[in-house]
Amino acid sequence: MTLLARAECQLKAHPLALDASLAAGVLLCMLAGSFVDPHGEHSVSWSIHSPDPLSLLLMTLGAVALVFRRSAPMTVLALTGAASVIESVTGDPRAPVAMSAVIALFTVAAGTDRATTLRAGLLTMTVLTGAAMLAGPLPWYAQENLGILAWTGIGATAGDAVRSRRAVVQAIRDRAERAERTREEEARRRVAEERLRIARDLHDVVAHHIALVNVQAGVAAHVMDKRPDQAKEALAHVREASRSALNELRATVGLLRQSGDPEAPTEPAPGLERLDELAGTFRNAGLHVEVARTDHETKLPAAVDLAAYRVIQEALTNVQKHAGGEAKAEVSVVRVGPNIEVTVLDNGRSEGEESPREGGGHGLLGMRERVTALRGTLTTGPRYGGGFRVHAILPIKTRTATTGESA
Repeated sequence: MTLLARAECQLKAHPLALDASLAAGVLLCMLAGSFVDPHGEHSVSWSIHSPDPLSLLLMTLGAVALVFRRSAPMTVLALTGAASVIESVTGDPRAPVAMSAVIALFTVAAGTDRATTLRAGLLTMTVLTGAAMLAGPLPWYAQENLGILAWTGIGATAGDAVRSRRAVVQAIRDRAERAERTREEEARRRVAEERLRIARDLHDVVAHHIALVNVQAGVAAHVMDKRPDQAKEALAHVREASRSALNELRATVGLLRQSGDPEAPTEPAPGLERLDELAGTFRNAGLHVEVARTDHETKLPAAVDLAAYRVIQEALTNVQKHAGGEAKAEVSVVRVGPNIEVTVLDNGRSEGEESPREGGGHGLLGMRERVTALRGTLTTGPRYGGGFRVHAILPIKTRTATTGESA
């Protein structure tokens, strides 16, 4: 069985050799059929006779033409059809030259569309059968004439069936390939989204705490000699901010651990319930922060809660870094219909001063990506008269939350 499969693969790899083998087999079948002569008036009997040289020549030409049936199918059909017509008109008894025309018609039907198959099949059947019935030595109703009609029809039908099957198989393969590509693209997209989410979390955590550490370290360095007690207090805030940064980094990196790694921290992601604590860290760093909330009875989905917290955290971090030492910030969280609206205002730089927040960096971009991922909107920009405004509108019922509730 292995040898047969190997031989089949080799023949498929060399189609010309396969066609040559087919032509040789067809020639042998035509030669074997040409030696048999059915005759008798009331019964069928068989006798052996030698075909004439013209029939041998036509059979040989028809078989040789089949070697090129893949490269020039219509030409081969025309040549084998012409040889069959000549044999139908001159052969008596008739040799089965029409077998080569049937194989050529099958090739045309298998390699072209249905309309071409219909035209070629009707033309071949009409010409071969008409020539045999009208100009041949046998009566028009002879079985050999009807056999030509039947075999040409079978060749066209079988070729069309093979073509249809190939088309179905190819369509299945194409669908499988498209599905595989879609799965790979979806996997790559999910990986990219997860990387982006982790990068946003790391940026928010590091930027917030490092900004606080930087401010408190500057305060400690400034008052170290004259007011050591205040310097110690600033250093304590540095230690607390660095500890918080390490804890949040550990929680974020813990999400990337494999199943065999040590257990990741189970502390929940921060949300608006920690807003007062967040504002306190900025107040300790010297930033005057006022918080106003009218959403205490609203239960937010985890993704919306985290996004609102991160927007406020990043906005206050930007105020701390860019708005100047005397800046004040106002934070408001309001429930408006099906949305939660988060606004952070500051009275930092005057209108004519350059605002670094509108330049490079990933803070505003990260906020916008977070809000957009939840189908919300984010608007940022300088305020009239000075300062900056960050305004986020987040839908309380996200698509993920709705799906989970319906399930």
